[in-house]
Amino acid sequence: MTKSLRSVVFAILLLFPSALFANFDYNANCLNAYKSIFELKLGNAKAYISTEKKQRPNNSIILLLENYVDYFTLITSESKADFDRLKGNKSARLDRIADDDKNSPYYLYAQAEINLQWALIHGRFGEFFNAAMEIKRANSLLQENSKKFPNFPLNAKGLGLVNAVLGNLPDGALKSTLATFGIKGNLQNGLNLFEKLAEGLPKSSYEPFYEEVVFYYAYVLTDVAHSPSAYAKTMKYTERIADTSLLKSYLQSYVCIKTGHNEEAIQILAKKPESPVYQPFPYLDYLEGVAHLNKLDLNAATYFNRFLQTNKGVNYIRDTNMHLAWISLLKGDKNGYTAYANKAVNTGYLYHDKDKRAKSEAADTPPVVDLLKARLLYDGGYLNKALQILDNKKAGDFAADRDKTEFSYRLGRIYDDLGNDDQALTAYQAAINQGKGLKYYFAANAALQMGKIYEKKKNAAKAKEAFNTAISMKNHEFESSIESQAKAGLKRLSI
Repeated sequence: MTKSLRSVVFAILLLFPSALFANFDYNANCLNAYKSIFELKLGNAKAYISTEKKQRPNNSIILLLENYVDYFTLITSESKADFDRLKGNKSARLDRIADDDKNSPYYLYAQAEINLQWALIHGRFGEFFNAAMEIKRANSLLQENSKKFPNFPLNAKGLGLVNAVLGNLPDGALKSTLATFGIKGNLQNGLNLFEKLAEGLPKSSYEPFYEEVVFYYAYVLTDVAHSPSAYAKTMKYTERIADTSLLKSYLQSYVCIKTGHNEEAIQILAKKPESPVYQPFPYLDYLEGVAHLNKLDLNAATYFNRFLQTNKGVNYIRDTNMHLAWISLLKGDKNGYTAYANKAVNTGYLYHDKDKRAKSEAADTPPVVDLLKARLLYDGGYLNKALQILDNKKAGDFAADRDKTEFSYRLGRIYDDLGNDDQALTAYQAAINQGKGLKYYFAANAALQMGKIYEKKKNAAKAKEAFNTAISMKNHEFESSIESQAKAGLKRLSI
C-alpha cells in the first residue's frame, strides 16, 4: 500500500470510526441519516436509511437509526396511537443486533441506546415498570461496554444520562422499582460526563455525535439538575449547531423560557426553520404561546389554539386550556374563564405534571388577577414589572390563605432573582408560615429556595434547616420534585 493510499484509508477511519466493523458501519448514508434526525428532518433520514438498506442490508446501524426515527417521532407527536403502533419494533431490532459482531464497540452500545430511548418514551406514557427495566438493561450494557472498550467515548453519553436522571429522580414508581434492582445514579457524575463530551467531541473523530450529546445535556441541566448555568451552557453548546436544525430552535427556546429569557425565546421561535421537510412539532406552538403570555400579550391565544388544532399527543392539553382560561380572565371574560377551566378539568390525559396541576388549578377558585400577572411576568423574567404589580400590597390585602401565601411566595421569587437576598428570605419565611399545611406548593418551594440562598451564602446550618423544612412538608403540589431538589441540596452540603 502506497503512503498516499494509507493516508486516505486512515482519513476514512478517522471520519467513520465504525468502518473498522463491517456490520456496524456509520458510513456516509448513516451519518447523513443521523444528521437529518437531529435536525428533525425525519423524512430525509428515512430516505438515507432506505438507501443504506439496499446497499448494505446487514448493517446493524440501520436498526439503531430506525429506532432514533421512532424515538423522535414520539417525542414530537406524543401520540398514544403512534406509541402503540411503534413500540413493537424494539424487540425485533434488539434480536437482530444480538446476532451481530460482538467484537464491535457498537454491539452493546446500540442495544443500550435502544433500551434507553424506549425507557424515556415509556416514562412519558406512564409505563414506569417497563422504563425501569429498560434503564436497568441499558445501564448494564453500557457498564460492560465500558470495560471492554474503555476508550470508546460514546459510552459516556448513555452513562451520563443514566447517572444524571437516576441521581435526581423524584420519589415515585420509577425510583422505587429501580431501587429494588440496586441501581442508583449520581447527578454530578452525570453532569461531568456530559461536560467532558460537549467539550471534547468537536475535537475528535466522533464529532458527528455532538448534537445528540448537547440534546441530552441541555435536558439534564434544565429539567433534572435545575442548574443555574442551564441557560449559559445550552446557548454556548448549541451555538455551533446549524440554524437549519429545528431541534436547535427547540432546545434554545425551551431553555430561554425556563430561565426567564423570554424575549430571546420569542425571537428564536419567530425565526425557527419552517418547511414540509421538518417533522411536525406542535409543542413549539405551545411554547410560543407561553412566551407571549409571559409578557401579558393576549394574542398568545392564537398559538395555544393552533397547538390544540394540530396536536395529536397526550400532553399539555389541560395545561393549554388553563392558559386560555387565564387569557379570558385577563380580558375580564369570566364566562370564557369558566368554559376553558372546565375543559382543563375534563379534557386530556394526566401523564405530565403540568396537566395534573392544570386540572387542580382549574377545579379551584380563579386566581387573583394581580397575582396571575405577577406570576406570568416573573416566569418571563420581567422582574421589575412583576414587582410593580405587587408593590404597595401586603399579604393581609388578600382574603384566602392560598392568595396570602402566593403573594409572599411571588414576592420572594422576584426579590431572589433581583439579588435582594434579605428581602427574599423575609418573604419566603412569610410564605412558609402562611402556607405550611396547605395543598399548594408555595411554602415548600419557598423553603427550598431559602436553602439555596443560604447555600450560596455558605451558611450550611441554615441551608440544611431550610432544605429539611422543604422535605418535611407533605401532601402538596410537586412534592416529589421539590423533595428531590432539597435532598440534592443536602447531598451537596455533605460533600
